[in-house]
Amino acid sequence: MRIATVIADARYRLMLTEAADAHLDTLGEVAHAKGDTKAVAAQAPELLRGADVILTGWGSPALQEAWLESAPNLRLICHCAGSVRGMIPMSIYDRGITLCHAAPIIADSVAEFCISLELLWLRRPHLMDRQLKAGVPWREVGQFTGSLLSARRVGLVGSGYVAQRHIRLLLAFGAQVRVADPYLTAERAAELGVERATLEEVFGESDIIAIHAPKTPETHHMINADLLARIRPGAILIQNARSWVVDQEALLRELRTGRFVAAIDVFDQEPQPPDSPFFALDNVIVTPHAAGHSRDSHERQGMAMVEEIERFTRGEPLRYAIPRDRYELLA
Repeated sequence: MRIATVIADARYRLMLTEAADAHLDTLGEVAHAKGDTKAVAAQAPELLRGADVILTGWGSPALQEAWLESAPNLRLICHCAGSVRGMIPMSIYDRGITLCHAAPIIADSVAEFCISLELLWLRRPHLMDRQLKAGVPWREVGQFTGSLLSARRVGLVGSGYVAQRHIRLLLAFGAQVRVADPYLTAERAAELGVERATLEEVFGESDIIAIHAPKTPETHHMINADLLARIRPGAILIQNARSWVVDQEALLRELRTGRFVAAIDVFDQEPQPPDSPFFALDNVIVTPHAAGHSRDSHERQGMAMVEEIERFTRGEPLRYAIPRDRYELLA
């Protein structure tokens, strides 16, 4: 079996450790593209021509239809990252090619990041630290008692990979969780241990709101001025989904009122400029699209896709395959 890797050098080792490489070498004849993304794109047509399996990830060029047409043996694409739309065309399904990705592994990293932000705003150690170092009296700083996650009502928007991991962690803390997602059935909600809710209920009745909706035509600015105006005083908003989902200008207007606090990891413009209005708000924690990035998750992403190739060679069921009907619903 021939395996081609089409990942730029700068990103390759981020996802594929030496151990993953060694494991990959036992599964077939491996050919590696070299250089930056542009150089990889130039090598890809020849590499794909004789490949049975290709490994893609961050730093890979978008796969072109012409490359696929000249790759008659190709049967499996394993994407070491998450998002596949815009990277791998949906036409692969018509060619009998199976597509797998590492999004469920990245989801663990995002979910833990959400929990860390929620706990940070509930107990506010970062603000206490800032005040003490600025000379505010010890006892005055200590008057803030904070809140327990187990006593909070949490509303999620979306029930995909990240939301499901987030739910598991929230329930472990004892939080009450409700989810707004038109694709979430009553049966699946019961399996997850959550209640179904409308967007209006999530935004108007939750102590914590976390947005996990994907980028689709239907979700553009789905979180609009009306929903944002419903957020309760003192609530916490976590935005780690695509910025596409939220009307950013409306969000900025509401945050400037100081009614609630937020943690925002994604923006319409990235990177944000030094004079970003979000940077001037004390009630906002800003991070640089970092929720999905951790050393552990990166290494697990690569190894998971190598192990997926191994299952493929053995004719075993795949763990991370994307069914055709789920392709357009993914982030």
